[in-house]
Amino acid sequence: MQLTRIANDELTVDVAALGAEMQSLQTRDGRNWMWQGDANFWTGRSPILFPIVGKAINDSLQINGERFQMGQHGFARRCAFELVLEEASRCIYRLSASDATLQMYPFAFQLDIEHRLVGRSVIVTATVANLGDQPMPFGVGFHPAFAWPLPGASGAHKIRLENQNAPEMKRLSGGVFNEEVLPSPFVDGELMLDHSQFVDDAMVFMEGAGEALVYGPDEGPSLRFSWSNLPNFALWTKPGAGFICLEPWHGTAAAQGMSDELADRPYTYWLEAGDSASFAFEAEVRG
Repeated sequence: MQLTRIANDELTVDVAALGAEMQSLQTRDGRNWMWQGDANFWTGRSPILFPIVGKAINDSLQINGERFQMGQHGFARRCAFELVLEEASRCIYRLSASDATLQMYPFAFQLDIEHRLVGRSVIVTATVANLGDQPMPFGVGFHPAFAWPLPGASGAHKIRLENQNAPEMKRLSGGVFNEEVLPSPFVDGELMLDHSQFVDDAMVFMEGAGEALVYGPDEGPSLRFSWSNLPNFALWTKPGAGFICLEPWHGTAAAQGMSDELADRPYTYWLEAGDSASFAFEAEVRG
């Protein structure tokens, strides 16, 4: 697997050409803050979700009335990206439309994934460009898995939303949403994490989670996680596994009873011909 390593005085990050997926986030003392992909639970580490987020019913959807097969979270995470920029503390991988992608998604797109280190932060930016001559619908999101517990940390771990909100929650059934809106598990912006919360799959917050949180115990190492241009947010793990996924999205899984047209999926992003848009997250290690 082709890897690109970027580093500064504080952090070292490895990024794979397959999926432009971050493989590790290490502090200079050798601690790794990311999940390492135990196949007994989940082999992913930080997949890029494009051109859909979540599942399509029967892995099939329509685009402008024509039917296409589309696996969960789209195809980008399974594609080999091209390294187009490599610097000491920054790299960019690119995925462009090809004969293979056009069989699944009939648009001339370009997807650039930049990983950049600034101090004790890694900033990951996805820039989507519409190189075609018609509006282009898509979903995009991030799925990074951080260690649970964090390296060197002990005690219960919390999620603390910086907006101190209590966003309503939805659950997935068979990978798609039902209509039920559930009470928030947050109290004054705080959620004490427990593996039992994920027996029924991810906790999804369509709106209201804000754009920043702190993850970790009350004392000791923590991680500040922030995101931009991504209104949806989810938390997920496999019960018993040593990770928690912090997932900001623009676009979600299909909903039961809805049209299977891509344009009708919740929070689909539309990009006009010739335009581009960027979506990002930042993970800052503390302690």
